Amino acid sequence: MKVKQNIGILNALLRITCGLTLLSWATAKMVKRPWDGSYLVTALLAAMKVSEGIVRFCPLTALYQQGQEARQNQNDKEFEEMIPYNPT
Repeated sequence: MKVKQNIGILNALLRITCGLTLLSWATAKMVKRPWDGSYLVTALLAAMKVSEGIVRFCPLTALYQQGQEARQNQNDKEFEEMIPYNPT
């Protein structure tokens, strides 16, 4: 699978900033309540957002773009089938 950047620089900076903020909040909460698993999940999701910002690749955006391309190709095929064949 070829990974290419699919988010802009401003989006990446926003993901890094929000991810680090959420990560620091979640780790601070985990110090007080280490038995609560929701803070661990939040920390993992925040770390994922930071990594998406650093590499400027979002797997959900790539999946959405791939689905849009597939839908466009399907619409093109249906459109070609609607046009009658005229050899002249």
